[in-house]
Amino acid sequence: MNPMSTIHPFFLESRQDCTLCPRQCHADRAGGSPGYCATGTGFEIASICLHRGEEPVLGGEQGVCNIFFTHCNLQCRFCQNDQISRNHLNTAGRSLTLDQVVQRLEVLLNAGARAVGFVSPSHVLPQVAAILQALRDRGRRPVFIYNSNGYDRVESLAALSGRIGVYLPDFKYGDARLAAEYSDAPDYPEAAAAALREMFRQKGVRLEFDGSGLVTSGLIVRHLVLPGQVENSRRVLRFLARELSPEIHVSLMSQYTPTQAVAADPALGRCLTAGEYGEVLREMERLGMENGWMQGLDSQNHYQPDFRRRHPFGDES
Repeated sequence: MNPMSTIHPFFLESRQDCTLCPRQCHADRAGGSPGYCATGTGFEIASICLHRGEEPVLGGEQGVCNIFFTHCNLQCRFCQNDQISRNHLNTAGRSLTLDQVVQRLEVLLNAGARAVGFVSPSHVLPQVAAILQALRDRGRRPVFIYNSNGYDRVESLAALSGRIGVYLPDFKYGDARLAAEYSDAPDYPEAAAAALREMFRQKGVRLEFDGSGLVTSGLIVRHLVLPGQVENSRRVLRFLARELSPEIHVSLMSQYTPTQAVAADPALGRCLTAGEYGEVLREMERLGMENGWMQGLDSQNHYQPDFRRRHPFGDES
């Protein structure tokens, strides 16, 4: 079966008139006009690798088989994946065929991985849908994890309904000014709020687990606490607790580390302090949010990938 023949019409139409993400730049990606994200219709992938990540319930000791796509519909100044996420980068050498992608995934699935994660997929949903269907056509039934920056369109998420096991979005900003300054997306708080409501509609507050204690279905929201931006984090948590549910699962991350691009920036050029992270934790407690994960400040020494390596995160397979 041709995987493209079973892709949702919304995704196919977006190849000629791209409205996949909130930017809705209407690029003719199939015709060579790549739009804001500078991405065509091919499979431009920086890495396919096992990664244990921040939430142990997703992959356990084995890790998640993650697909790291190049480019992004956000251009966060502090992005830890800036080696591959910048839209001005030439990623021609990263192109794979669908068969090559699936073959690499099957090697890791055969080695014991039980989940496939799509990392930064918001601008490449036709490719995501093709990979997902190709694996299913081969009889593969991994848990599919949608690991996005939160800048998603409701229509795109609705077209994924029933196909994604775990939604793992960021919710970066409750402050439009900050979203404009740091990620070139002043509408981020509004767009991400709508996207989260749709994910919550699909999955609700409950996580489902397999016999090994790994998540098979549900919604986990990530939030990276930024230095000097405690009030932004408070706004994010208030939305989650008051507009969705205080029982929602949140991964509250303290791992922010300045990249070379922002090392000299007065606001972004330092790590988070224990006091700042503690203030955000106290807000979670005040809101009655008890489900999820927190990090120690030593996490600032981890999760810094180098995509020049065969495995960007070190010695994992």
